[in-house]
Amino acid sequence: MGLISNGTTIFDNGTVNAGGSLKFISKATASASASIEFTSGIDSTYKEYVFYFNNLHFSDDACNFEINFRDGGSNYDATKTSTFFRTQHDEADSTTDLSYQTGRDLAQSTGNQTLAENLGNDNDESLSGYLTIFNPASTTFVKHFLAQTQYYQTNNYSESVFVAGYCNVTVAIDGVKFQPSSGTIDAGQIMLFGVS
Repeated sequence: MGLISNGTTIFDNGTVNAGGSLKFISKATASASASIEFTSGIDSTYKEYVFYFNNLHFSDDACNFEINFRDGGSNYDATKTSTFFRTQHDEADSTTDLSYQTGRDLAQSTGNQTLAENLGNDNDESLSGYLTIFNPASTTFVKHFLAQTQYYQTNNYSESVFVAGYCNVTVAIDGVKFQPSSGTIDAGQIMLFGVS
């Protein structure tokens, strides 16, 4: 027995019709960039925003990829609490790891949140992934975020990092800044989308 509708429910002719779509807002292309900042397009238009990282390449070996949020002022220093865990697999053998990294999480900190650690900088090494922030314009609730990055780690590991947390502020988040812990982002793109 099937569910029949005129597209007004989540099922229509056997397919999922969940609604919503990605709406392109802006794109930043790195070129020896000390940081990449998004200071417009993050407002009350959408309840969810997604940043996609496409083949970011870094100048410094073993640097980290970091983020911070602006909460109405001119500084990127929103108070954050977060979790951080990683998976690894050595390309040369069967060495693997799945672990929580207590040195990478934050507890009511205004410092940068690490999204990836010990990045490789050889010509073929790069990072891709995404970060989602939910309802950044809310002046009632904290702002939750989650991220996943996949990259070529400096010691020739395939490494994935999973980060989640919240900005513990009840003012709007109106800017996001991405940067390496040292050096520059030499190439790649970060794209911002709203979810309708």
